Amino acid sequence: MNLPRPLRTTIAPALLTITALLVLTACGTSEADSGSGGFGAKGTVDIRIPDPGNSGVLALGKKDGSLDKALAKAGARVRWTGSAGPFAPAAQAMNADQLDIATGSITSGITSLAQRPGFKFFTAVDPDAAGEGILVKNGSGIESVADLVGRKVAVNQGGTGEYLLLKALAKAGIPADKVKRVYLRPDQTAAVFNAGKVDAWSVWATYAVAEIGSGKAHFVADGAAIGSDNYSLNAVRTGFAEQHPKVVKALYQYLREAGAKEKQNPAAYLNVFTDVGPTAVTGNAKEVQTDFTRKGGTVRPIGPEDIKRFEAVAAFYAEQKVTPTEVDVAAHLLDIGKLK
Repeated sequence: MNLPRPLRTTIAPALLTITALLVLTACGTSEADSGSGGFGAKGTVDIRIPDPGNSGVLALGKKDGSLDKALAKAGARVRWTGSAGPFAPAAQAMNADQLDIATGSITSGITSLAQRPGFKFFTAVDPDAAGEGILVKNGSGIESVADLVGRKVAVNQGGTGEYLLLKALAKAGIPADKVKRVYLRPDQTAAVFNAGKVDAWSVWATYAVAEIGSGKAHFVADGAAIGSDNYSLNAVRTGFAEQHPKVVKALYQYLREAGAKEKQNPAAYLNVFTDVGPTAVTGNAKEVQTDFTRKGGTVRPIGPEDIKRFEAVAAFYAEQKVTPTEVDVAAHLLDIGKLK
């Protein structure tokens, strides 16, 4: 779940484990942690956001100071806390008043909403038709979703990966139990996939870019072919939104405007701090990422049609027994147009 994708970075993270939660909550500075989404120096509101890494709208906003400049008009400033990554631990951090903003897919969002959520979603980015899907190695012999029967597919449990696989199988009329789901954290899956220990990987652009860019893998079915309703969303801690609506609105406006610029010139938002090392996007992967970004959506308000599609995902998750009951997504949405 592709920028101008909310707060998502281009090459890195996603889902689960208490370790990831500790990264989010313990890696922030003491100054950031003391903010509690409250007031910093001279009455300035601290808004705690996971560090954006090396690519994307927020990375550039951090480097050139444009994000703080935009938020200053609403009396706020960013406190970068930990690192961007899995939504599940980010949701837990928001619930514990240790984070104010996070990004996730509607799929991982629904599984988090099934708990005791202390957050609301306030922006939508259309499903990534080109950048997510079911990845297979070239020459694997897997040429269609039907060829996955009897195979092992890596997915992140309850998130984008599991959703895309289940959705693809349902569309093809294949019972879910005909394919073996292997639950893995996405940041641990590449090695397993490349070692041939799974036959396919249900994944999104954050991880797919490097694999496709290597020239050794491709999507047997992308988001468009699957009919994905996997929106990318920004979430805000409920208490923060209630106390500082002007700050949330200012952040939304920044993301919307910067996202539109990124879509027009994706390369300018890659390798913001360094063009070498593990966080850099290089070679063919750079071309793949820029292509996905140009084809992707941009940040906008959540509308009635979006809500219907969110509800369809929630119903699908309940039907597939990913969640015990159907989650009421509409109860956890924020109308950005009504914030003052």
